[in-house]
Amino acid sequence: MNPTLCFDFGNTRWKAALFTDKKLVQTFHFSEAGVLAEVAALIDQYGPEASILSSVVNHPPELEALLAARTRFHKLSHLSQLPFTVPVGKPETMGADRLALAAAAVFLFPNGHNLAIGLGSCITFNFINSEHQFLGGSISPGLEMRLRAMHQFTAKLPMVEATWNVPLVGYDTATNLQSGAVLGMAKEIDGIVEAYAARYANFNVLLTGGDIPFLAPHLKNKIFADPHLIFKGLYAISEVNRGQ
Repeated sequence: MNPTLCFDFGNTRWKAALFTDKKLVQTFHFSEAGVLAEVAALIDQYGPEASILSSVVNHPPELEALLAARTRFHKLSHLSQLPFTVPVGKPETMGADRLALAAAAVFLFPNGHNLAIGLGSCITFNFINSEHQFLGGSISPGLEMRLRAMHQFTAKLPMVEATWNVPLVGYDTATNLQSGAVLGMAKEIDGIVEAYAARYANFNVLLTGGDIPFLAPHLKNKIFADPHLIFKGLYAISEVNRGQ
């Protein structure tokens, strides 16, 4: 069965996915305070052969020791063997989450250009060409960051919850904020996709992240949406680095 645990620790959520027979079978979420005990319990329950960690936060160093002691552990970095090259000025500055997205794009659509978009604390646009070169992209504020910034950097604007059902013309303060954040972000994504389309004739657009339900209904371009894209990329990288 060769179970593999893939960990994705981001600024908003710490989560993992279990792969068995090359298929994602279950996902998990962790609390920061209890992550060591929770991961140890997962290992006890499922007995994974391998594990891989993508982290953009300061996780407990004991976690890596735990995974290394009980699994074939790999920590994702620019030193990992990857199914693509990174011909940019400083590949060591490329976030682990972006590397995982690029790997997923190459794994799913190996014969074309790919624009992988991650909707997390920030939006990341990640472009991988048909020669499997990760050329970079762009980063901008994510949905919660936009809503929180309008609240924190003003005297009277409230903190509102994200929702998909926003009006074009907001009718009170809350719906004005929601409309500006959600529709503004959707138009940004559409605009960036159109800018890539003007330069590259054919390419795939992949979308992932926890904010998909809020944004997907408002996007006009054809997009392959998969909330587990990063996990699939991590699994692909784990397989490439088997035995390393």
